[in-house]
Amino acid sequence: MTNTQTAPPPARTGQQSQQRFLSLDVFRGLTVAGMILVNTPGSWEYVYAPLRHAPWNGCTPTDLVFPFFLFAVGNALSFSIGKYQSLGSGKAVQKILTRSALIFAIGILLNWFPFLRLEDGEFVARTFENLRIFGVLQRIALAYLGAALIVHFFKPRAAFVVGAALLLTYWAILLMFGDLTLEGNAVLPVDRWLVGEAHMYKGYFSEVLQKNIAFDPEGLLSTIPAVTSVIFGFLVGNYIRKEGSSYSSIAHLLFAGMLLVFAGLCWDLVFPINKPIWSSSYVLYTTGLAITLLSMILFVVEMKNYRGWTNPFVLFGKNPLFIYVMSGVVVKVYFLVRIGDTNAYGGLYKYVFQPVAGNYFGSFLFAVFHVLLLLLLGWFLDKRKIYIRV
Repeated sequence: MTNTQTAPPPARTGQQSQQRFLSLDVFRGLTVAGMILVNTPGSWEYVYAPLRHAPWNGCTPTDLVFPFFLFAVGNALSFSIGKYQSLGSGKAVQKILTRSALIFAIGILLNWFPFLRLEDGEFVARTFENLRIFGVLQRIALAYLGAALIVHFFKPRAAFVVGAALLLTYWAILLMFGDLTLEGNAVLPVDRWLVGEAHMYKGYFSEVLQKNIAFDPEGLLSTIPAVTSVIFGFLVGNYIRKEGSSYSSIAHLLFAGMLLVFAGLCWDLVFPINKPIWSSSYVLYTTGLAITLLSMILFVVEMKNYRGWTNPFVLFGKNPLFIYVMSGVVVKVYFLVRIGDTNAYGGLYKYVFQPVAGNYFGSFLFAVFHVLLLLLLGWFLDKRKIYIRV
């Protein structure tokens, strides 16, 4: 990431452009706040059902957060792709590759951080031997890479066709080379071959094997449909950039959103909505909901000019990747500090939030506290006109 201490991006000509950017910042900021909220409960034993991921098939509000962020990445791409195209294909591809590699590397470093762990009261180095290779930032990097190359070399209509083809191809691969279960899906053997079980996520419980197994929800093969999540975000951002906000354009977006939700639910009958394997029906369903939510934000913020509530989300939206990274850094630092028989993370919940608010609500307030803590960071950066880009 590069640290630039500059003024905010210059306003485009006309009030319309300023409002468009505000709406996209709000949407992006909402997703960042949501990611922090669902990732930092006081205790994973006490989490309200809407703040948990679906165990396999299905979709909870928590399962919307990540695809919404990829959709927002596509929105932003629609405003930056013109700069890439003005560079010429060679330099544009180089810039896209460099940015993707940097985000991927930051993701690996975040998985590795703080490079030490407490073992029997002593700090020992964390080795590469069991380091998880994939993760949220790595998924963002690869999905951005694929989508950016596609929208750079294809016109929007062709990019839509390519995105749809990726969803159908992915469905065919899963049907031909496995089933749709945790133990038998085609995503699993690809990651086992590519990085090995030692470098995969191990948080999924197999009812068949009665134990946790290595399965990565951000693995390589399931990145194929995630690319389409970004492409669809690009297409919506491109539409907003060209058509602006009006009752007509918002109505068109709402219709498109509802149509995609309906299509996703229909596809769910034969290809279940599933976040861990990022099923094609999941892409349609979550993209439809993202478009619907963005349409509502456009209506409230731009058409009705209700903006007072947007400030916190704009702060998140101006430095989204950096704030997300810092949310992970804060949590990992907690685990290095001992408080009694636990670490600072558990101690803060056990001795502060749980006694005050109980198990579930205390766990929820713990997460809200960290959203506010990272909001303070966003405010600090914005006050000093620091906008950290990759």
